[in-house]
Amino acid sequence: MNLSPKIESFVMHCGEMGSRWGFNRTIGQMMGLLIMSEAPLSANELSETLNISRGNVSMGIKELQSWRLVTVHHIKGDRKDYYLPAGSIWELANRVFEERRKREMDPTLSLLRAAMLDDAANQKERYAQQKMAEIHDLLETITQWAGELQSISPDKLTTLMKLGSGVVKVLDMKEKFLKGGNQ
Repeated sequence: MNLSPKIESFVMHCGEMGSRWGFNRTIGQMMGLLIMSEAPLSANELSETLNISRGNVSMGIKELQSWRLVTVHHIKGDRKDYYLPAGSIWELANRVFEERRKREMDPTLSLLRAAMLDDAANQKERYAQQKMAEIHDLLETITQWAGELQSISPDKLTTLMKLGSGVVKVLDMKEKFLKGGNQ
């Protein structure tokens, strides 16, 4: 499969971004190629197009399946497995956020909870527990907020994001109004 320069550039960029999103370059490239392909792709097509070994493709598919980002597709009369993205771009993004929460946030929150339950042995530990509580509260708030965002429909979420700084301006106006009314 030959890629146009534009698609190849996108696929290579997905590889670079993959390492920032929690998986390696090859897996990022595989996901980018699957997203850009109109038809499901076989492991051989992924291997040949990306110039990577079948073993790397196999391991990459397993990783993408563990993230719930790809599904297997069968073509009648063909014994090969074909792969395609497991949903819309919004659904894929939600799964990445959910998996990152499970892999990164949840273990950190568990460690912080356990550390805060222990009695502090001295002032340094009390100070450290106070900072841990602040981190815990921040992460809890972010986790709760992200969970609420994931339950919003893509249309409503798009509208919310377009509001962007407008919401901040409304909150600033409210704050000025309340301060002005209390003086």
